[in-house]
Amino acid sequence: MCGIVGYIGDRQATEFLMDGLAKLEYRGYDSAGIAVYHDGKITVQKKVGRLVNLQKIVEKHPNVGTVGIGHTRWATHGGPSDINSHPHTDEKGDFAVVHNGIIENYLELKEELIGKGYHFKSETDTEVVAHLCADMYDGDFASTVRHVLLRLRGSFSLVFLCRFEPDKIICSKRDNPLIIGLGNGENYIASDIPAILSYTRRTYILNDEEMAIVQKDKIWVTDYEGIPISKKIFEVNWDAEAAEKGGFEHFMLKEIYEQPKAIRDTMSCRIANDGTHVVFDKLKWTPEDVKSIDKILITACGTAYHAGLLAKYFIEKIAKIPVEVDIASEYRYRDPLTDHKTLCIVISQSGETIDTLAALKEAKRRGARSLAVTNVLGSSISREADQVVYTWAGPEIAVASTKAYTTQLVALLLLSLYMGQLNGELDSELEGHILSDLMNVPDQCQQIFDHVDDIHAYANQFKEKEDVFFIGRSLDYALAMEGALKLKEISYIHAEAYAGGELKHGTLALIISGVPVIALATQTNVEEKMISNIKEVKARDAFVVGVVQEHDTEVAKCVDAVITIPKTSHFVVPIMTVIPLQLLAYYTAVVRGNDVDKPRNLAKSVTVE
Repeated sequence: MCGIVGYIGDRQATEFLMDGLAKLEYRGYDSAGIAVYHDGKITVQKKVGRLVNLQKIVEKHPNVGTVGIGHTRWATHGGPSDINSHPHTDEKGDFAVVHNGIIENYLELKEELIGKGYHFKSETDTEVVAHLCADMYDGDFASTVRHVLLRLRGSFSLVFLCRFEPDKIICSKRDNPLIIGLGNGENYIASDIPAILSYTRRTYILNDEEMAIVQKDKIWVTDYEGIPISKKIFEVNWDAEAAEKGGFEHFMLKEIYEQPKAIRDTMSCRIANDGTHVVFDKLKWTPEDVKSIDKILITACGTAYHAGLLAKYFIEKIAKIPVEVDIASEYRYRDPLTDHKTLCIVISQSGETIDTLAALKEAKRRGARSLAVTNVLGSSISREADQVVYTWAGPEIAVASTKAYTTQLVALLLLSLYMGQLNGELDSELEGHILSDLMNVPDQCQQIFDHVDDIHAYANQFKEKEDVFFIGRSLDYALAMEGALKLKEISYIHAEAYAGGELKHGTLALIISGVPVIALATQTNVEEKMISNIKEVKARDAFVVGVVQEHDTEVAKCVDAVITIPKTSHFVVPIMTVIPLQLLAYYTAVVRGNDVDKPRNLAKSVTVE
């Protein structure tokens, strides 16, 4: 979720580019850059770090010109650095490109281009696009871009500048947002509305597979075959604060709705084109590497710890390797039995969680191999670990983690399949079924969003409650823990999660008339047991909301209300099941009047013990 801006008109482009990038700083970034055309040349200025670092360069060496593009980068391919910053150009500087998203087939394109004699400076997937433009240039800027776009797989917003035709900027999108701001004798491009609000409220919202040719006084929108598309003007009536949130009331809600895209991005490049097996090119493990692992230690904190509990199930069921899961803040103080035959997997959204970093260092001190699952390139944990699997969730601004959690589950499930492939424990037919179900998840999430009004109604019933209980079995128990955490951290209602079978061992004493119980029952192999547990709390007059897969009618007979999850495999369903729990927590906090994005006493990244 990087920031993109573009300008073409009669004013100095740098003024808008820098201002627009500043308006997009809330999205999170690790570097920034601009490219401006003037007098037959495209001049690129870029710098790692905050936007102020780039501003100092621009002030010292003004970038003159009336057409340009800019970018704030959140690293995915290649760590934060000056070289990896955008914009990227081909070797001659004929084309400049900025890009949000992931080019899934960049490695094969890069190898092809290297074979033709092209040289690469950066580690990014974006530089491939710039060289591809140079390689495919046919004398017509628009025709070249169309042919380039047809060769790209993945998700992207792309903006192109060409020194041979400096009277236009060309842009396109697939899955990543991109808008065009309509001015008088000037036009603007941006990845998000806040960048242009000070200049215009008249916009075109680009749809997937559309390409726009933007001049200062004219805009053409076509498909990839060049067929014209008629666009309606969208008048923005949001204020600046609402625009930052994409029209959503809070960042948390925006990030919940961003999960389909984040899930899709995290899967990209990691599932073979034929959908039959998992690929982790950068890990490059051998069968012997996996077979040499006696056990796996997963350590993390908070929401990431809950993801680790599900990963234990994934790995043990699929790869048949013993797994223990430790709260990172406890790991160092129990003299753990960790050695050189242990693989330590640490999970952290920010990559800066101090307890998780300390646990990682302790595991390494005891001889363990280490693997980080994190969302931030160049973070402390990504640097400390031997290897890294990145979740491409994009920046997460709300304190309560949502899309980071679901992308962690996706990455860990894929990792489990990868290990099972290598050590021979995974049946290929099962793998194909899991991957097929996983690839359907982004589209199935929309079915949950279509019933958000029902969840909002349950939140109103919880508004005055002091206690809420979550129960589940198997994978649903780990999900119950995450659901309870979300509710307590933003609604301030006391919420607890219990394994269904533990009710009779003391918890039933807390169940009184009217107390809400969220009963997760998506795991069909333990459904009969869960129904018995539901009847136990119903016998004490609890108000029970059942969470089930679609077409399940048995649970509905013994609960007060039902939340339905699209039908899928028991490995994949947790990724979707958590979404209504996030929404329930969100709407409960809203009706109680709480500050959803900044809950009391909590911080986004915990960097102190």
